[in-house]
Amino acid sequence: MRLAWGMVFSAGAVLPFVACSGGDESFEERASYALGVDIGNNVKRFGTSLDRDALVDGLFDVLSEREPRLSREEVSELVRELLAKAQEEDARRNVEQAEANMQEGEEFLAENKAKEGVVETASGLQYIVLAEGDGPSPTATDRVTVHYEGKSLDGKVFDSSYERGESEFVLNAVISGWTEGLQLMKVGSKYRFFIPSDLAYGAGGIGQDIGPNATLIFEVELISIQR
Repeated sequence: MRLAWGMVFSAGAVLPFVACSGGDESFEERASYALGVDIGNNVKRFGTSLDRDALVDGLFDVLSEREPRLSREEVSELVRELLAKAQEEDARRNVEQAEANMQEGEEFLAENKAKEGVVETASGLQYIVLAEGDGPSPTATDRVTVHYEGKSLDGKVFDSSYERGESEFVLNAVISGWTEGLQLMKVGSKYRFFIPSDLAYGAGGIGQDIGPNATLIFEVELISIQR
């Protein structure tokens, strides 16, 4: 119950403190506003249909130590129902996004494979050679060192080793598009890979930047192999 009440009254705290944006607020004002924003972001998962007036009423009932008009049991049940509805809505949006991403990826790859220099393998992985090295090629069980940059189809960079230093890993411990693709490379090469979702993160996606069924683009430099 403590979590449910905390989430309800703290979400309303965003409203009273929204005007506190000057440089002369007290620590208490700034900290209270920060707490409201932080927990308010969590409450957003309940959706946008919440009644803000009722939300603020609940806030001030608790802060004023007035008896809430709902029992603890009623609060628990209503919050459970809100969570269930929010989860259903998230699932619906995820299905829609997965379908849209799959269609976008298929259309992109169908057009892309016709471009000059693009090679498609039997698995559906596509690549283009940006620079060809003259060193050895890794096997799936080798540890490799690379530099890379990953982008979504809209060009947004979601990950880059150039910002934090070279990346090292065992080749068969990463997404299958990388496991396959890097074995085509020689040390010193730089390739651009176009990776369909089934060779990347599939229907689950990962994190906030890689959605379900997302097709991904990686530029990879193979720096070395440790056998």
